[in-house]
Amino acid sequence: MEIKKNIPNNTITRKLADLDKETGNIYESVNIIARRANQIATELKTELNRKLADFSSPTDTMEETFENREQIEISRYYERLPKPVIIATEEFIDHELLYKEGKDGEMKEI
Repeated sequence: MEIKKNIPNNTITRKLADLDKETGNIYESVNIIARRANQIATELKTELNRKLADFSSPTDTMEETFENREQIEISRYYERLPKPVIIATEEFIDHELLYKEGKDGEMKEI
């Protein structure tokens, strides 16, 4: 998964008016952000597990696991990434998300 470079690592206080402007309802906006954050978290976890699977072997002992520098660097990279909720919020504010609304299932770009 590719992360945009301009996403901050720390949380930012947001105005509620900025979040509910597109949907008209703060709870709907938060729901959209939460669902996208879950998707991002799942993608990142799958990607990390795939990369770490290259380093695992059934004969590794605890000492060998801690000594693997490449594995440690990969883990540190993923720890430094912004949290999925921050990424999803930025995508929402930048109008990069598509979502279905209501019973008609109409796709809306926000």
